[in-house]
Amino acid sequence: MKVILKEDVKNLGKMGDMVNVAEGHARNFLIPQKLAVEAITKNIKALELQKKVIQEKANKEKNSAQALSEKIAALNLTIKAKAGEEEKLFGSITSMDIAAELKNEGIDIDKKKISIDEPIKRLGAYTVGVKVHPDITTQLNITVVAE
Repeated sequence: MKVILKEDVKNLGKMGDMVNVAEGHARNFLIPQKLAVEAITKNIKALELQKKVIQEKANKEKNSAQALSEKIAALNLTIKAKAGEEEKLFGSITSMDIAAELKNEGIDIDKKKISIDEPIKRLGAYTVGVKVHPDITTQLNITVVAE
């Protein structure tokens, strides 16, 4: 049975894909869960219209993510932390600390989208990755200074 997926379904396809599935799987799971609709002429035409709208929305999101990426790349965050001898921090700078500093700058980024290669445990300059969109990752410069 041919169905059109309304959402991404693991091991089956992405939203908008037309796939062949077993009739029982479609009637007992996909259609009742509103994950798919039967691929009839009316639904195929509606899908084509929705694809255009979805594509425009995705382009807008990507453009705004690109602008945000450029804004983040231009930033140079300074984080103050307590430090002891030999420029060693008491504790470490985490993605949560970086997200809080970004929020103070007016940029709201989830801490899960900030990737730190290794824990920041010393004073100095660092570069961390920030994933602002599934296709766009940027670098953020951070300087850790003593309080």
